[in-house]
Amino acid sequence: MAFIYVLEIQLHFPDNASLKGKRKELQSVKAQLHRRFGAAVAETDGHDLWQRSTLTAALVARDGSGASELADGVERYLLGRFPEGVRVERSLLSADEVLH
Repeated sequence: MAFIYVLEIQLHFPDNASLKGKRKELQSVKAQLHRRFGAAVAETDGHDLWQRSTLTAALVARDGSGASELADGVERYLLGRFPEGVRVERSLLSADEVLH
């Protein structure tokens, strides 16, 4: 059975002064999450704010512990990149919960 971790990631960009700057940083974060962890990522809130954004990411693994390890890695990466400007909420779901 497959497991899916859904992460809601709230980011703060205190040094950004424009939407263009935020988008450049977001593009880099989204690409790294995809490359390093295989995450599917989308900006889901804060589109018009130049210092804040909410991303939603999904991680898939064969078992709950594998999914949890991926989510832990994502959280460590984000805390390293945004030590004072990130909050992550996580939900683990089985494929059965999502499909039925």
